[in-house]
Amino acid sequence: MLQEFKKFAMRGNVVDLAIGVIIGAAFGKIIASLVDDVIMPVIGWILGGLDFTNYFIGLTQASSQAATYDAARKAGATLGYGTFITVTVNFVIIAWVLFLVIRGMNRVIKQEEAAPAPPPPPSKQEVLLTEIRDLLKARG
Repeated sequence: MLQEFKKFAMRGNVVDLAIGVIIGAAFGKIIASLVDDVIMPVIGWILGGLDFTNYFIGLTQASSQAATYDAARKAGATLGYGTFITVTVNFVIIAWVLFLVIRGMNRVIKQEEAAPAPPPPPSKQEVLLTEIRDLLKARG
């Protein structure tokens, strides 16, 4: 059973999938940082200094009086719509980048398919007939 599992785990598709998941996780962290640390502060600045991380609606008395979203979550039930906006922007950026990557890959694949295949080499019979023709021409 161990050998069978090893054979399964070391197949190309499984290894490729594992690499894709690892790269995807790292890419997700990069996008999260881009959104949290670059894009959302700029959007907040454009909208007059808004900080989306602290946009929430407290559903309890204690949570609605909290100053920050983290404090409100500790105090009781809250709706963190600022965090939702940030995660939505995250998703849109990831979807856009994946769209561009897949679009580029599809263009490359179409170019490879459109390139004409080289003609097959002549068969032995064709080579022999060509040699005979050339000899007959040389004889005159």
